[in-house]
Amino acid sequence: MAKIIVHLDLNAFFASAEEIRNPKLKNKPLVVGGSGRKGIVSTASYEARKYGIHSAMPIFQARKLCPSLIILPVDFKYYRLLSQEFFNFVKQYSKIVEIASVDECFVDMSETLKDVENKIEFLKTMQNDLLVKTGLSCSIGVAPTKFLAKMASNYHKPMGLTVIRRRDIKKMLYPLAIEKFYGIGRKTSPRLKSLGIHTIGDLAKRVNNDDPKLEYLLGKFYYVIKDWVNGYGSDEVEVEPSDPKSIGNSSTFMNDTDDYFEIKEMFSYLAKEVSERAQRQRKIGSTVQIVIKDSEFKSITRSITFKEPTNDYAFIFDKALFLFEKHFKGQLIRLVGVTLQNLIDPRDLVVQMTFYDYQKHEEENVTKLLINELNRKLKKPLLVRARDIKDKKDAN
Repeated sequence: MAKIIVHLDLNAFFASAEEIRNPKLKNKPLVVGGSGRKGIVSTASYEARKYGIHSAMPIFQARKLCPSLIILPVDFKYYRLLSQEFFNFVKQYSKIVEIASVDECFVDMSETLKDVENKIEFLKTMQNDLLVKTGLSCSIGVAPTKFLAKMASNYHKPMGLTVIRRRDIKKMLYPLAIEKFYGIGRKTSPRLKSLGIHTIGDLAKRVNNDDPKLEYLLGKFYYVIKDWVNGYGSDEVEVEPSDPKSIGNSSTFMNDTDDYFEIKEMFSYLAKEVSERAQRQRKIGSTVQIVIKDSEFKSITRSITFKEPTNDYAFIFDKALFLFEKHFKGQLIRLVGVTLQNLIDPRDLVVQMTFYDYQKHEEENVTKLLINELNRKLKKPLLVRARDIKDKKDAN
Protein backbone atom coordinates (compact mmCIF):
# COMPACT_ATOMS: atom_id res chain seq x y z
CA MET A 1 0.00 0.00 0.00
CA ALA A 2 1.33 3.45 -0.96
CA LYS A 3 2.42 5.79 1.78
CA ILE A 4 0.95 9.23 2.33
CA ILE A 5 3.87 11.64 2.08
CA VAL A 6 3.12 15.28 2.80
CA HIS A 7 5.41 18.16 1.86
CA LEU A 8 4.86 21.47 3.64
CA ASP A 9 6.48 24.57 2.17
CA LEU A 10 6.22 27.98 3.85
CA ASN A 11 5.10 30.71 1.44
CA ALA A 12 7.56 33.60 0.87
CA PHE A 13 8.99 32.69 4.26
CA PHE A 14 11.52 35.46 4.87
CA ALA A 15 9.08 38.15 3.72
CA SER A 16 6.28 36.61 5.79
CA ALA A 17 8.58 36.52 8.82
CA GLU A 18 9.21 40.27 8.47
CA GLU A 19 5.46 40.91 8.21
CA ILE A 20 4.90 38.93 11.41
CA ARG A 21 7.55 41.04 13.16
CA ASN A 22 6.10 44.28 11.75
CA PRO A 23 2.42 43.95 10.71
CA LYS A 24 2.61 47.40 9.06
CA LEU A 25 4.55 45.73 6.23
CA LYS A 26 1.58 43.58 5.19
CA ASN A 27 0.22 44.21 1.70
CA LYS A 28 3.29 46.29 0.81
CA PRO A 29 5.94 45.50 -1.80
CA LEU A 30 8.74 43.97 0.25
CA VAL A 31 11.89 42.01 -0.48
CA VAL A 32 14.48 40.43 1.76
CA GLY A 33 17.99 40.34 0.40
CA GLY A 34 21.35 42.01 0.06
CA SER A 35 21.43 45.76 -0.40
CA GLY A 36 25.01 46.01 -1.69
CA ARG A 37 26.19 46.55 -5.25
CA LYS A 38 25.77 42.85 -6.03
CA GLY A 39 22.75 42.33 -3.77
CA ILE A 40 20.00 40.05 -5.01
CA VAL A 41 16.44 39.37 -3.94
CA SER A 42 16.29 36.39 -1.62
CA THR A 43 12.52 36.46 -1.10
CA ALA A 44 9.84 38.75 -2.53
CA SER A 45 6.44 39.25 -0.92
CA TYR A 46 3.43 38.46 -3.10
CA GLU A 47 2.71 42.18 -3.33
CA ALA A 48 6.21 42.77 -4.74
CA ARG A 49 5.72 39.96 -7.23
CA LYS A 50 2.89 41.92 -8.82
CA TYR A 51 5.58 44.30 -10.11
CA GLY A 52 7.47 41.42 -11.75
CA ILE A 53 9.98 41.15 -8.93
CA HIS A 54 11.19 37.62 -8.22
CA SER A 55 13.86 35.68 -6.35
CA ALA A 56 17.43 35.94 -7.65
CA MET A 57 16.71 39.31 -9.29
CA PRO A 58 19.37 41.98 -8.67
CA ILE A 59 18.18 44.54 -6.15
CA PHE A 60 18.86 47.45 -8.49
CA GLN A 61 16.47 45.93 -11.07
CA ALA A 62 13.82 45.38 -8.41
CA ARG A 63 14.10 49.04 -7.40
CA LYS A 64 13.52 50.12 -11.00
CA LEU A 65 10.37 48.00 -11.22
CA CYS A 66 9.04 49.35 -7.92
CA PRO A 67 10.51 52.66 -6.64
CA SER A 68 8.54 52.29 -3.38
CA LEU A 69 10.02 48.84 -2.74
CA ILE A 70 10.90 48.06 0.90
CA ILE A 71 14.24 46.26 1.17
CA LEU A 72 15.19 44.45 4.38
CA PRO A 73 18.38 42.52 5.22
CA VAL A 74 18.36 38.78 5.87
CA ASP A 75 18.01 37.90 9.57
CA PHE A 76 18.77 34.17 9.76
CA LYS A 77 18.64 34.03 13.56
CA TYR A 78 15.07 35.34 13.68
CA TYR A 79 13.95 33.17 10.76
CA ARG A 80 15.28 30.06 12.45
CA LEU A 81 13.25 30.77 15.57
CA LEU A 82 10.10 30.90 13.45
CA SER A 83 11.28 27.86 11.53
CA GLN A 84 11.58 25.84 14.75
CA GLU A 85 8.08 26.94 15.73
CA PHE A 86 6.87 25.63 12.37
CA PHE A 87 8.55 22.25 12.79
CA ASN A 88 7.27 21.90 16.38
CA PHE A 89 3.76 22.51 15.07
CA VAL A 90 4.13 19.84 12.37
CA LYS A 91 5.44 17.27 14.88
CA GLN A 92 2.13 17.46 16.74
CA TYR A 93 0.61 15.61 13.77
CA SER A 94 3.38 13.09 13.09
CA LYS A 95 6.78 12.34 14.59
CA ILE A 96 8.08 11.12 11.23
CA VAL A 97 9.39 14.46 9.99
CA GLU A 98 12.36 15.16 7.73
CA ILE A 99 13.54 18.77 7.75
CA ALA A 100 14.48 19.60 4.16
CA SER A 101 15.47 23.23 4.74
CA VAL A 102 14.63 26.20 6.95
CA ASP A 103 11.13 26.53 5.45
CA GLU A 104 10.08 23.06 4.31
CA CYS A 105 9.74 19.50 5.49
CA PHE A 106 8.51 16.07 4.47
CA VAL A 107 6.09 14.25 6.76
CA ASP A 108 5.00 10.61 6.65
CA MET A 109 1.34 10.89 7.60
CA SER A 110 0.33 7.36 6.57
CA GLU A 111 -0.52 6.37 10.13
CA THR A 112 -1.99 9.76 11.08
CA LEU A 113 -4.45 9.74 8.17
CA LYS A 114 -5.14 6.00 8.12
CA ASP A 115 -8.58 6.22 9.73
CA VAL A 116 -9.41 9.78 8.67
CA GLU A 117 -12.42 9.78 6.36
CA ASN A 118 -11.86 13.22 4.79
CA LYS A 119 -8.10 13.52 4.49
CA ILE A 120 -8.17 16.74 2.46
CA GLU A 121 -10.34 18.49 5.04
CA PHE A 122 -8.00 17.31 7.79
CA LEU A 123 -4.97 18.79 6.00
CA LYS A 124 -6.81 22.06 5.25
CA THR A 125 -7.59 22.40 8.96
CA MET A 126 -3.92 21.76 9.75
CA GLN A 127 -2.89 24.41 7.22
CA ASN A 128 -5.30 27.00 8.66
CA ASP A 129 -4.28 26.21 12.24
CA LEU A 130 -0.65 26.86 11.36
CA LEU A 131 -1.62 30.27 9.98
CA VAL A 132 -3.68 31.18 13.06
CA LYS A 133 -1.15 29.96 15.63
CA THR A 134 2.10 31.14 14.02
CA GLY A 135 1.14 33.65 11.33
CA LEU A 136 2.90 31.44 8.75
CA SER A 137 1.14 30.34 5.58
CA CYS A 138 2.17 27.20 3.77
CA SER A 139 1.43 25.22 0.66
CA ILE A 140 0.90 21.47 1.01
CA GLY A 141 1.66 18.68 -1.41
CA VAL A 142 0.38 15.12 -0.92
CA ALA A 143 1.71 12.14 -2.87
CA PRO A 144 3.08 8.58 -2.57
CA THR A 145 6.72 9.73 -2.99
CA LYS A 146 8.82 12.63 -1.77
CA PHE A 147 9.47 13.95 -5.28
CA LEU A 148 5.78 14.02 -6.18
CA ALA A 149 4.90 15.61 -2.83
CA LYS A 150 7.48 18.35 -3.51
CA MET A 151 6.09 18.94 -7.00
CA ALA A 152 2.56 19.04 -5.56
CA SER A 153 3.38 21.71 -2.96
CA ASN A 154 4.74 23.92 -5.77
CA TYR A 155 1.63 23.41 -7.91
CA HIS A 156 -0.55 26.06 -6.23
CA LYS A 157 0.79 28.95 -4.12
CA PRO A 158 0.14 30.53 -1.69
CA MET A 159 -1.95 28.39 0.66
CA GLY A 160 -2.34 25.66 -1.93
CA LEU A 161 -3.21 22.04 -1.19
CA THR A 162 -2.54 19.65 -4.07
CA VAL A 163 -2.66 15.88 -4.35
CA ILE A 164 -0.69 14.05 -7.06
CA ARG A 165 -1.27 10.32 -7.48
CA ARG A 166 0.69 8.17 -9.90
CA ARG A 167 -2.25 8.18 -12.27
CA ASP A 168 -2.21 12.02 -12.25
CA ILE A 169 1.40 12.45 -13.41
CA LYS A 170 0.79 12.65 -17.16
CA LYS A 171 -2.10 15.08 -16.78
CA MET A 172 -0.60 17.31 -14.07
CA LEU A 173 3.18 17.22 -14.53
CA TYR A 174 3.92 16.40 -18.17
CA PRO A 175 2.58 19.75 -19.55
CA LEU A 176 4.78 21.79 -17.17
CA ALA A 177 7.85 23.65 -18.43
CA ILE A 178 11.12 21.83 -17.84
CA GLU A 179 12.22 24.57 -15.40
CA LYS A 180 9.44 23.43 -13.05
CA PHE A 181 11.07 20.01 -12.59
CA TYR A 182 12.55 19.76 -9.10
CA GLY A 183 16.28 19.17 -9.48
CA ILE A 184 16.74 20.75 -12.90
CA GLY A 185 18.96 23.77 -12.34
CA ARG A 186 19.50 26.95 -14.32
CA LYS A 187 22.51 25.43 -16.10
CA THR A 188 20.83 22.17 -17.07
CA SER A 189 17.53 23.50 -18.43
CA PRO A 190 19.14 25.32 -21.42
CA ARG A 191 21.07 22.15 -22.26
CA LEU A 192 17.88 20.13 -22.18
CA LYS A 193 16.15 22.68 -24.40
CA SER A 194 19.00 22.38 -26.90
CA LEU A 195 18.04 18.69 -27.14
CA GLY A 196 14.42 19.62 -27.82
CA ILE A 197 13.23 19.00 -24.25
CA HIS A 198 10.92 21.87 -23.25
CA THR A 199 8.42 20.17 -20.94
CA ILE A 200 8.48 17.48 -18.27
CA GLY A 201 6.56 15.31 -20.74
CA ASP A 202 9.37 15.70 -23.28
CA LEU A 203 11.87 14.65 -20.60
CA ALA A 204 9.78 11.62 -19.60
CA LYS A 205 9.48 10.45 -23.19
CA ARG A 206 13.21 10.66 -23.84
CA VAL A 207 14.12 9.00 -20.53
CA ASN A 208 11.66 6.15 -21.07
CA ASN A 209 13.11 5.62 -24.56
CA ASP A 210 16.62 5.28 -23.05
CA ASP A 211 18.12 8.28 -24.82
CA PRO A 212 21.97 7.90 -24.66
CA LYS A 213 22.59 11.67 -25.15
CA LEU A 214 20.39 12.43 -22.18
CA GLU A 215 22.05 9.75 -20.08
CA TYR A 216 25.46 11.25 -20.86
CA LEU A 217 24.27 14.77 -19.98
CA LEU A 218 22.57 13.87 -16.70
CA GLY A 219 24.90 11.14 -15.42
CA LYS A 220 23.59 9.24 -12.39
CA PHE A 221 20.70 11.70 -12.04
CA TYR A 222 19.28 10.18 -15.25
CA TYR A 223 18.19 7.04 -13.39
CA VAL A 224 16.71 9.05 -10.53
CA ILE A 225 14.66 11.04 -13.05
CA LYS A 226 13.49 7.85 -14.71
CA ASP A 227 11.97 6.71 -11.43
CA TRP A 228 10.51 10.11 -10.65
CA VAL A 229 8.69 10.67 -13.95
CA ASN A 230 7.07 7.26 -13.60
CA GLY A 231 5.81 7.88 -10.07
CA TYR A 232 8.49 6.02 -8.14
CA GLY A 233 11.49 7.03 -6.08
CA SER A 234 12.03 7.45 -2.36
CA ASP A 235 9.12 7.44 0.08
CA GLU A 236 11.37 7.18 3.14
CA VAL A 237 11.08 10.17 5.44
CA GLU A 238 14.43 10.24 7.22
CA VAL A 239 14.10 11.01 10.91
CA GLU A 240 17.17 11.76 13.00
CA PRO A 241 17.99 8.83 15.34
CA SER A 242 17.45 9.29 19.08
CA ASP A 243 21.10 8.48 19.89
CA PRO A 244 22.89 9.67 16.79
CA LYS A 245 26.47 8.95 15.84
CA SER A 246 26.49 12.35 14.16
CA ILE A 247 24.64 15.64 14.46
CA GLY A 248 24.18 17.70 11.34
CA ASN A 249 22.22 20.54 9.85
CA SER A 250 21.86 21.62 6.25
CA SER A 251 19.96 24.41 4.59
CA THR A 252 18.88 25.19 1.05
CA PHE A 253 19.35 28.78 -0.04
CA MET A 254 16.22 30.55 -1.22
CA ASN A 255 18.10 31.04 -4.51
CA ASP A 256 21.29 29.47 -5.84
CA THR A 257 24.14 31.75 -4.83
CA ASP A 258 27.86 32.28 -5.28
CA ASP A 259 28.00 35.13 -2.76
CA TYR A 260 30.87 34.18 -0.42
CA PHE A 261 29.59 36.25 2.51
CA GLU A 262 26.05 34.85 2.26
CA ILE A 263 27.43 31.30 2.19
CA LYS A 264 29.82 32.06 5.06
CA GLU A 265 26.97 33.42 7.18
CA MET A 266 24.95 30.26 6.52
CA PHE A 267 27.88 28.09 7.62
CA SER A 268 28.08 30.17 10.80
CA TYR A 269 24.42 29.57 11.65
CA LEU A 270 24.61 25.87 10.81
CA ALA A 271 27.73 25.44 12.96
CA LYS A 272 25.97 27.19 15.85
CA GLU A 273 22.93 24.93 15.54
CA VAL A 274 25.11 21.81 15.45
CA SER A 275 27.06 23.04 18.48
CA GLU A 276 23.92 23.80 20.49
CA ARG A 277 22.31 20.46 19.63
CA ALA A 278 25.48 18.58 20.59
CA GLN A 279 25.61 20.42 23.90
CA ARG A 280 21.95 19.68 24.63
CA GLN A 281 22.51 16.00 23.89
CA ARG A 282 25.80 15.98 25.84
CA LYS A 283 27.85 14.85 22.87
CA ILE A 284 31.29 15.77 21.61
CA GLY A 285 32.76 14.79 18.26
CA SER A 286 36.15 14.48 16.60
CA THR A 287 35.21 15.05 12.93
CA VAL A 288 33.61 17.99 11.15
CA GLN A 289 32.07 17.28 7.76
CA ILE A 290 30.57 19.69 5.26
CA VAL A 291 28.42 19.09 2.21
CA ILE A 292 28.12 21.51 -0.69
CA LYS A 293 25.40 20.94 -3.28
CA ASP A 294 25.57 23.04 -6.44
CA SER A 295 22.79 24.24 -8.74
CA GLU A 296 23.03 21.01 -10.74
CA PHE A 297 22.44 18.88 -7.60
CA LYS A 298 26.03 17.65 -7.64
CA SER A 299 27.32 17.22 -4.11
CA ILE A 300 30.79 17.23 -2.66
CA THR A 301 31.41 16.05 0.89
CA ARG A 302 34.62 16.82 2.75
CA SER A 303 35.68 16.22 6.35
CA ILE A 304 38.47 16.88 8.79
CA THR A 305 39.31 14.88 11.94
CA PHE A 306 41.08 16.21 15.03
CA LYS A 307 42.50 14.69 18.22
CA GLU A 308 40.43 16.38 20.94
CA PRO A 309 36.63 15.85 20.59
CA THR A 310 34.58 19.01 21.03
CA ASN A 311 31.17 20.63 20.61
CA ASP A 312 32.47 24.21 20.60
CA TYR A 313 30.74 26.48 18.05
CA ALA A 314 33.79 28.56 17.13
CA PHE A 315 35.89 25.44 16.53
CA ILE A 316 33.21 23.73 14.40
CA PHE A 317 32.65 26.89 12.34
CA ASP A 318 36.38 27.39 11.82
CA LYS A 319 36.84 23.83 10.51
CA ALA A 320 33.71 24.01 8.33
CA LEU A 321 34.81 27.31 6.80
CA PHE A 322 38.33 25.96 6.21
CA LEU A 323 36.89 23.01 4.27
CA PHE A 324 34.55 25.26 2.30
CA GLU A 325 37.23 27.77 1.33
CA LYS A 326 39.52 24.95 0.26
CA HIS A 327 36.95 23.45 -2.12
CA PHE A 328 34.78 26.41 -3.23
CA LYS A 329 35.43 27.19 -6.89
CA GLY A 330 32.93 30.05 -7.30
CA GLN A 331 30.10 27.81 -8.49
CA LEU A 332 26.44 28.54 -7.75
CA ILE A 333 25.52 26.85 -4.47
CA ARG A 334 22.07 25.44 -3.71
CA LEU A 335 22.66 23.86 -0.30
CA VAL A 336 25.33 23.64 2.40
CA GLY A 337 25.51 21.46 5.47
CA VAL A 338 27.64 20.97 8.58
CA THR A 339 27.90 17.73 10.56
CA LEU A 340 29.76 16.83 13.75
CA GLN A 341 30.70 13.14 13.55
CA ASN A 342 32.21 10.34 15.65
CA LEU A 343 30.16 11.45 18.64
CA ILE A 344 30.81 10.19 22.13
CA ASP A 345 29.61 11.00 25.61
CA PRO A 346 32.28 13.13 27.35
CA ARG A 347 32.06 10.74 30.32
CA ASP A 348 33.25 7.92 28.07
CA LEU A 349 36.26 9.86 26.92
CA VAL A 350 39.50 8.09 27.77
CA VAL A 351 42.08 10.79 28.47
CA GLN A 352 45.70 9.79 28.12
CA MET A 353 47.34 10.53 31.47
CA THR A 354 50.18 12.97 31.71
CA PHE A 355 53.12 12.07 33.96
CA TYR A 356 51.66 14.26 36.72
CA ASP A 357 48.27 12.53 36.43
CA TYR A 358 49.99 9.14 36.53
CA GLN A 359 52.03 10.08 39.58
CA LYS A 360 48.91 11.35 41.36
CA HIS A 361 47.07 8.14 40.45
CA GLU A 362 49.88 6.03 41.92
CA GLU A 363 49.93 8.10 45.12
CA GLU A 364 46.20 7.60 45.54
CA ASN A 365 46.60 3.86 45.11
CA VAL A 366 49.31 3.79 47.81
CA THR A 367 46.95 5.70 50.15
CA LYS A 368 44.12 3.25 49.49
CA LEU A 369 46.40 0.26 50.15
CA LEU A 370 47.57 1.80 53.45
CA ILE A 371 43.98 2.49 54.60
CA ASN A 372 42.93 -1.05 53.72
CA GLU A 373 45.88 -2.48 55.66
CA LEU A 374 45.06 -0.40 58.79
CA ASN A 375 41.38 -1.39 58.65
CA ARG A 376 42.35 -5.04 58.47
CA LYS A 377 44.51 -4.62 61.61
CA LEU A 378 41.67 -2.79 63.40
CA LYS A 379 39.26 -5.46 62.17
CA LYS A 380 36.76 -2.65 61.39
CA PRO A 381 36.35 -0.33 58.36
CA LEU A 382 36.94 2.76 60.51
CA LEU A 383 39.17 4.62 58.10
CA VAL A 384 38.10 6.00 54.77
CA ARG A 385 39.40 8.64 52.35
CA ALA A 386 37.54 11.97 52.43
CA ARG A 387 37.29 11.77 48.61
CA ASP A 388 35.48 8.44 48.79
CA ILE A 389 32.87 9.95 51.16
CA LYS A 390 32.32 12.82 48.70
CA ASP A 391 32.04 10.44 45.73
CA LYS A 392 29.48 8.35 47.60
CA LYS A 393 27.38 11.44 48.42
CA ASP A 394 27.57 12.60 44.76
CA ALA A 395 26.41 9.16 43.60
CA ASN A 396 23.42 9.32 45.93
